[in-house]
Amino acid sequence: MLDDDRFITTNRLVSGYQLAKFHTFEAAARYCSFMRAAEELCITPSAVSHQINKLEEELNFKLFNRFHRRIELTQNGKNLFNILKKSLAILNREIFEIKSQELMGQLTIYSRPSFAKEWLVPKISEFNKKHPYITLNILTGNGVVNFNRHCVDLAIYYDDLQHEDLDVYHIMNETIMPICSPTYAEHYQLNECVENLKHCLILHDNQAWRYDSNFDEWQSWGKHFNIDIDFEDLPTMLFDRSDLAIVAAINHSGIAMGRKNIINKYIASGELITPFPNMALTCKQRYYVVSATRHRNPKVKAFVRWLKENLSEQPVENVI
Repeated sequence: MLDDDRFITTNRLVSGYQLAKFHTFEAAARYCSFMRAAEELCITPSAVSHQINKLEEELNFKLFNRFHRRIELTQNGKNLFNILKKSLAILNREIFEIKSQELMGQLTIYSRPSFAKEWLVPKISEFNKKHPYITLNILTGNGVVNFNRHCVDLAIYYDDLQHEDLDVYHIMNETIMPICSPTYAEHYQLNECVENLKHCLILHDNQAWRYDSNFDEWQSWGKHFNIDIDFEDLPTMLFDRSDLAIVAAINHSGIAMGRKNIINKYIASGELITPFPNMALTCKQRYYVVSATRHRNPKVKAFVRWLKENLSEQPVENVI
């Protein structure tokens, strides 16, 4: 049997071998196939076989059992492969840490779609001007990121969830209120007449703050203002993004629940109005950033600081 500790500590023995052979072995062991390892390494299967044979000669023990059209790791091969996997993981983490110390390279951001479309992307050129050597990779979705499985540096959420063992930065509160086009409001006589909501088509983001939000957004607003309407009983058009409901409202399809920070520009342009201006609800859900590498990644710090600086309602003091 191969002794793990003896193998790790015998530096002179390991340093005498060509690292390329260990690279070839790692690929062959991962796939349990000389053919697939050859495809990944852009060499021939015979070259893979030759390097493995040479490595076995130098180590003086077998790494693979060869059978007709298949191979399998020996016990010594399994032990060596486990050591290599751990070593490569450590090496990759170390490289990541080194690269993360600079304000350059790629920064991957995961965001709720509506926030990305209506706020983040229109302003992102300002961040790019400040940090031209950071390449932004912006992903969108309604799910919760597993930082251990996905190559994401930070995520921007809109909900009221808790995230243990992660760094969380509050960036902005939110206020919700019904919105529609002026034409729609006039047609259904909505201006300050809440009862007429019963005759409207409800444009609804049913993933407002999680996958199963259902009608919680409308119901929480109605409950707060003592509105005796079950919104689930009204004619409805469902979306999985708030910005799509906004587009439908602009085009006179119905009445949507708007989020102030997302719809401000449409109110200012006159494309949308708030037919019940005195019925805005500050909700418990908020926008915030989640990161797993706050203290080690200056790129994350720079991006969070930029967010805070550009969200005027929030103070910049005490940011990271």
